[in-house]
Amino acid sequence: MIQTAITLADENGINLLSMRNLAKTLGVEAMSLYNYIQNKEELLDGMVEVCVKQFKLPKIGGEWRKEMKKRAKSVRQLLLTHVWLTHLLISRINIGPHFLRYFNDSIGCLVNAGFTYKQADQIINTLDSHIYGFTLQELNFPINKDEYVSKASEYLPLIPVEQLPFFYHLTKEVVTRRYNGIQNFDFGLDLILNGL
Repeated sequence: MIQTAITLADENGINLLSMRNLAKTLGVEAMSLYNYIQNKEELLDGMVEVCVKQFKLPKIGGEWRKEMKKRAKSVRQLLLTHVWLTHLLISRINIGPHFLRYFNDSIGCLVNAGFTYKQADQIINTLDSHIYGFTLQELNFPINKDEYVSKASEYLPLIPVEQLPFFYHLTKEVVTRRYNGIQNFDFGLDLILNGL
């Protein structure tokens, strides 16, 4: 049932997921679902748990930068696969066993490396803000990556070089292909990790 709900959310979006649609897909009456779950909130919690189970857990005792990078990349990959997942992760109190283990091992990896509990919590919040924010921007940016040069070329004549010289020259870098303009997840991730 949970996996079917995930598939429906992937195909149609989380806003169109309902108990009725899920029941129809499963070939049962909507009321029969309540024999297994209490409500849609519990269904959403279950969906988060199934996804979080696929996150790569940082190894406690491993080299912390490498482990945090592995963690970040695996989370981002799942968020790109399930575009609805970021919103559920940041808007719910996720207390399922897989989520709690994921959080516990993230703290443990950092504390084992010498950070305090407070620092570990702040590091996790900072990393997650980068992961979630970057992914949301990536998924919702209005221009496709393969259109950057053509769009930059289109907008360059509209940018007043006298008033916006730096923006103009950045755009020109994209037009002339000296810079592709594509945001780099690893750049920001390395910046955070190296700064620590």
